[in-house]
Amino acid sequence: MPDFADTRVSLAGKGMVRGTALTAPSSNAILVSVGGITVTARVAVGLTVAAGNIVLMARLGSLYYVVIVVPVAPTSTPATPPPADTAPPDTGDAPPAPKPTVRTGTLTCVPTSTACYRDGSWRSDGDPTNSFDLYQGRYGGSSYGRNTGAAFYGSKPHTLSGATCTKATLKVKRLSAGDFASRSATLRLVSQTSRPSGAPTLNETTSGPSLKIGDSTTFTLPTNWGQALIDGTRGGIAIAVSSDDPYIHLAGRGSWSAAMTLTLSWRR
Repeated sequence: MPDFADTRVSLAGKGMVRGTALTAPSSNAILVSVGGITVTARVAVGLTVAAGNIVLMARLGSLYYVVIVVPVAPTSTPATPPPADTAPPDTGDAPPAPKPTVRTGTLTCVPTSTACYRDGSWRSDGDPTNSFDLYQGRYGGSSYGRNTGAAFYGSKPHTLSGATCTKATLKVKRLSAGDFASRSATLRLVSQTSRPSGAPTLNETTSGPSLKIGDSTTFTLPTNWGQALIDGTRGGIAIAVSSDDPYIHLAGRGSWSAAMTLTLSWRR
C-alpha cells in the first residue's frame, strides 16, 4: 500500500475533511477519495472502517487521520445527503486562457477617382472631375495610343490594417465600345492610391468577367488582391492589355454610381 507521505494534495485550512474509504485498513492505513483525489490516511485506534464507508478525517501536520465513520441514515426517514465540499482541492494549476474574440465585417470602398491613361497623359475629354470611364486597348486602327483605365481607392482599404481578407468583390459594367460579343477585361492591381502624374504602376493580373455591352456584374477578385489593398501595398485596380484588343469600355464614376465599387470582407 502507498505510504501516506507520498500524497501531495493540499487540503490545509479545511478542518474536518469528508471522504469515501476506498479500501479496508492495512497496517492501520487506508486509501480515501476526497473530491475525486485519492489520499492516504491513518485510522484511529479501535475504529472499524470498511471500503465504501463515508469517513471524516482530521489533519495533524502532514498526516490525515480517520476519526469518524459517518453512520448510514435510517431507512425509515429520507436520507439527507451531506453538504458537498465548498471548494475543489487546490491543484496549483492556472486556469486556461479565454478563447480570443473573433470579429468579422465588410468594408465598401467607392473609388476616389476613375481615370484613363493614353498617349503619355491622362485623358480628360472634357471631364475634369476624376470620374472618367475606363478603357482598355486601342480603338480600331486609329493613331491614338493604347488605353489603361484605372480606379483608385485612397486610404480607405488600409483602415482595415491588421485584418485578414476573406473575400473581395468588384462591381463592373461594360459600356458601348468595341464589338458586341462578350469580352473580358484584363484586371491589374495598381500600386498608387491616387492618380499619379504619370502612368500607373501595374502589378498582378487576372481575367475579369466576360460581359456584353450593357452587362453589369459583381466579380469576385482573388482574395490576396483584397489583402494587398488592406495592407497598403496596392492602392487601385486597372484594366490594361499589352496588345490593342480586346478594346473594352467600362463605366467610371461619372457613368454609373456603382462603378468599380470594391467590397472587402474581413476578420480579425
